[in-house]
Amino acid sequence: MPIPEDLIEILVCPETRQPVALATAEQLEPINAKIRDGSLRNRGGQPVSTEIQEALIREDGKILYVIDDGIPVMLVEDSIELA
Repeated sequence: MPIPEDLIEILVCPETRQPVALATAEQLEPINAKIRDGSLRNRGGQPVSTEIQEALIREDGKILYVIDDGIPVMLVEDSIELA
C-alpha cells in the first residue's frame, strides 16, 4: 500500500525536524544488499532481517525510516544510518 503524498509532505525526522522524501529503488538496493548479507543493524543496534520495499530518507541523506505496511516507522532507534 503506497503512502499518500500529502502525508509525506507533512512528515519530518523526529530527531532533527528535517523533511523526508520517499526513497528510490536505487537508494534501497545497497541497503537491501546489506540486509541479505546480514550486516545491517538499525540505530538501536538490532539486526535488520527483512528487505525494505518502501522507506523515507531524511533530507540530508543520512537516515532512513522504513515504511512498514504503508505506515512510516518514525522511531529514532528503528531508523537506519546511511554511511
